[in-house]
Amino acid sequence: MTISIPRSLFVFSVLYGGMTCVAGVLGNKQVSVGPLAVEAGIFAFLLLVVLSSAVAELHGKDNANRLVRFGFVPLIVAILLFELVLALPASPSMEPERLEGFQLVLAQSPRLMLAGIVAYGVSQTLNVTIFSALRGNADGAASSMLWLRSAVAGVLSQLVDSVIFITLAFYGVFPIGELLLGQMLAKAALSIVLVPILIYVFVAIGRRLDGKPVE
Repeated sequence: MTISIPRSLFVFSVLYGGMTCVAGVLGNKQVSVGPLAVEAGIFAFLLLVVLSSAVAELHGKDNANRLVRFGFVPLIVAILLFELVLALPASPSMEPERLEGFQLVLAQSPRLMLAGIVAYGVSQTLNVTIFSALRGNADGAASSMLWLRSAVAGVLSQLVDSVIFITLAFYGVFPIGELLLGQMLAKAALSIVLVPILIYVFVAIGRRLDGKPVE
């Protein structure tokens, strides 16, 4: 029995799985975006927002939610592989400074990993829910406001992501108020600027992959 899926859904699913894995690694660096300081993993997470929204737009809410659930698989497998590699003894020929850097970047605490998994699941599901709810009827006026739906869903889901992750990861370790406010402002600003542009790009790519006219 042969199961056929749209080409765009296959391509976006592969990219989505890769972004779930790389986001945690990128998050080890903080970058300056104008006056904002933000952990670099936000760029991968914004792509997750765009990809899940594009799938919802092209293939419906159910497929987008399924994509989010399947995203747990590469995420959890990557975490387990990190733990396995970290537990294995390093080769005596490996340079000490390279080993130290590797350990520092990948040796996230179980609390941080748990916070990331919970924040991912809740925020991405919320993004799909809000984006799909704002669409309304397929032929309604709301369905044409792709930029607005993607921006609203992206901002709200990223705010929730920040609250969940920072609270679960750092509450009780140090005061989180300033960090939380800064991350929320940075993620909201980047979501407003980047998500509306990228959603049009990915929806257009998806339609072209599926052989449909680009609107």
